[in-house]
Parts: sequence; C-alpha cells; structure tokens
Amino acid sequence: MTSLAYVDALCSLDHPYRADSDCDQLFDAAMRELTQYHCENSPGYYQWLKANGLDAQKLEKLHDWSHLPPIFANYFKHQLLLSHTGIDALELTSSGTTGQKSRMRYDTRSIQAAQRMVERIFEYYGWNTPQQPCNYILLSYEPAGAITLGTAYTDQYLCQYAPVSQACYALRHNGKSNEFDPFGVIRALQEFAAQGLPVRFLGFPAFLWFTLERMREMNLPPLQLHPESLVFLGGGWKTHADKAISRSELYRRLHEQLGIPDERCRDGYGSVEHPVPYVECQNHHFHVPSYARAYVRDTASMAVQPYGKPGFLHLISPYITSSPAHSIVVSDLAVLHPAAECGCGLATDWFELLGRAGISKNRSCAIAASELIKES
Repeated sequence: MTSLAYVDALCSLDHPYRADSDCDQLFDAAMRELTQYHCENSPGYYQWLKANGLDAQKLEKLHDWSHLPPIFANYFKHQLLLSHTGIDALELTSSGTTGQKSRMRYDTRSIQAAQRMVERIFEYYGWNTPQQPCNYILLSYEPAGAITLGTAYTDQYLCQYAPVSQACYALRHNGKSNEFDPFGVIRALQEFAAQGLPVRFLGFPAFLWFTLERMREMNLPPLQLHPESLVFLGGGWKTHADKAISRSELYRRLHEQLGIPDERCRDGYGSVEHPVPYVECQNHHFHVPSYARAYVRDTASMAVQPYGKPGFLHLISPYITSSPAHSIVVSDLAVLHPAAECGCGLATDWFELLGRAGISKNRSCAIAASELIKES
C-alpha cells in the first residue's frame, strides 16, 4: 500500500502561501504519492493514465503537473468517481433545489485535509478568533435535516472560527423548500448593530447585494457594525448576471451602508469538486495556496496558456483519497498572473476569474440559489 506521508506533510504546512524549492519538492512528492495511490485504489484510473500516455516510469519523473491528465468537473454531474475509501464516505452535492448536481464523496482524511487548508488561511489572516463571539448572517440555505449541500456544509464549518452568538439565514426553509428573506436579514442586521458584536457574513454575494439594495429602497439609515466584522463570500450571480455588480462596488456599499472596512471584505473560490480554498488577498486577488497549483488551458486546443492569456482553469492538489479528483478542469474562464503583479506580498501565483464558459444547462449551486430572489 502506498504511503501518504508526503501528502500529509504538504496538507499540514503551517504557512499557506510558501513558495520555495523545498515546498515545490514536497508538492511533487505528494502528487506522485497520491497519483500512485489512485492507481492502486481507484478502479480504472491507472488504465486511464496509460491511455493518456502516462505510465509509472513517466510519473516518477513528472514535475510539470499540467501533464497529469485532468478530469472535467462537469463529469461529476454524470458519474460518481470513487476510490475504495470513497464507497461509504460523506457525500456532498453542488446544486440547490434544481438543476444538475455534482456528487462527490469525501472520506475523513480528504475532508480534514481541505479543512486544515482553510484553518491555516484563516489563521494567516487573523480570522480565527475563538475568544471573540460573533453574530452570523449566513447567505445560504437554512438546513432541514442532514446537510448534504456543499455550500451549506462549508458555511456551517466556517462558523467554528468564532463562537456563534446568534445566526440568521438568508434562505429560510419554509417546510418544502427555501426562499430568500430580505426583511429577516435586515431585522437581524439592525439587532446585531445594536448588540455591538462583530458580524460575520458567509455565502452567496447576490443575497448580500439584494439586502443592501432593499435597505436603500426602504430609505433605511446606514448601520455601523463592529469594525472586526468579516465578509467572506463564495459563489456567483449566475441567473442574475444582468444585475451582478463588481466586487469592488459591493465592498464599497458594504462600507457605506454597514461600516465594514474594505480589507475585511473577501471572496473565496472553490467548489464541491475541488474544495481547496482560493481566498482573496488584501488586494482582492485569488492566490493559489501552497497546497495546490493552477494552470489555464486554451478553450479550443486545451494547450496550457502562458500568464495573461485566458482559458479554462485547471486546478491540481494532492489532498483527496476518496476520488481521483486531484487534477480538475473547471468550466470557469480565468487568467493566471505571477505573484509580483499583485503587490500584496504573497509569493504565489494568482488568478482572475472571467466568468463561466458558454451557455448550457449546467447549473451550479449559485444558479439554483439566485433563482430564489424574487423580483419586487
């Protein structure tokens, strides 16, 4: 049985944005180790690698992981892809009430590896505050029964970094489904402002924007939330793309209407198929953590693109044992940039998201959620 010592070492790195030769060597060793693990434990995986021109000898010498054949994230909307440890593992899905769902299984080792990455990033930015209770605005689905939706699972997990005093869900469960409750969110914000505790916002940006807009339509005065409040968003606008505004405009309005400083407003990128955290730095760029590598591929030829050229985002990380999902091409278009083009001081590459490729029936969690926003 393949040892996973290098995988464990990489996923446990204390500094989430290390970039040096030792870290590169550890990443290479972990990727070889995990790929070999899936050759032994994921039925058909080794044959698939060989069919794509990669055998055991080539794998031992591999350093450029863009040569590891990727799996398209959309594949998981049609097929459950498992190793032996994924058969009885936790299942999470990508979509909400409607649309195609990606189904992923996470054994304990894999989900804990991804959670350790989040923990290191929250500690790096000073967001892990176990002594400071917070109120929460959860811009996601109020759970009813077991949590199987990836975004709801993530938001529940992120609540552990500051003790929960009170929590308000934007998407209330009405007994049959979920519906957006802007008035409930506004009431909670007013109560939270009066209480004076920091407020943490987690989830879809669209619901936060529509809440701010509703406050403005109602001529409500600005609120002054605690300066250590934190906005940590994830997901997109999808079916409300015509109403989407830039992150900078959203952050400006958050400061104007809720008193939250720009540096306390961050977006996170990830998915149920690849839950490695890509988190905005202080300059609002998505840096690639040391636990992963990112490439961009031409949408026609799938050739790896240089810095500055757009294409499909290809993400690689050796964290997952329950599925051979350690090399994933997502349907988002992106441009990759070197660290020096940011200026925040982090030493890793960063990417700029350009949006979803094409128009199709594929629907993400944010698509399903955004349809719950009723026009008024």
